[in-house]
Amino acid sequence: MNTSILGPDEKLRCRWSGTAPEFIGYHDTEWGYPVSDDRDLFEKLCLESFQSGLSWRTILSKRENFRAAFHDFDFDRIARFTQHDVQHLLQDEGIVRHRGKIEAVINNALQAQKIAEQEGSLAAFFWRFEPGSDELTAPQTASTSAASIALSKDLKKRGWKFVGPTTVYAFMQAMGLINDHAEDCVIRANVDAARKGFTRPGP
Repeated sequence: MNTSILGPDEKLRCRWSGTAPEFIGYHDTEWGYPVSDDRDLFEKLCLESFQSGLSWRTILSKRENFRAAFHDFDFDRIARFTQHDVQHLLQDEGIVRHRGKIEAVINNALQAQKIAEQEGSLAAFFWRFEPGSDELTAPQTASTSAASIALSKDLKKRGWKFVGPTTVYAFMQAMGLINDHAEDCVIRANVDAARKGFTRPGP
């Protein structure tokens, strides 16, 4: 299967980046670049959870609404949400109004606090699951991996919800724990360089 497509500048990019106009910017400047900010990591995992059963285009178009609704994904603030907040969010037409997923964000915020306290940061925990070069598959040929299965299992054991292996794999792709840009994608080298210069977070 051909995993690349010519972009508007006649340069090859991952095929998925051409399926919606708003994907180009996200693909070129965000997807795959390594992230160590706890809030950004938490946001992405929450948004991937909301995407389950939906398209990323739907979630990306509502991302600013999600950020407003969930206080920029500050998990310390979200952890204090009550059922009143849940009811308010269920009336918010700017987000995906799914009770289970909304309640999962609140639950996961509580679990994120515990990890940050135990590990020093969420980033230190997540980056422990970065796969070695010998564990990687060819770009864009998998929807799960041994690392995503292990991370999903660990999160579920800690009480997280809506964090299956496929959701977690998409999170790892987006947050730069792997470089899954197509081999001939013009952005792949940029992401490689960013990953090489990235200081892995520790405790």
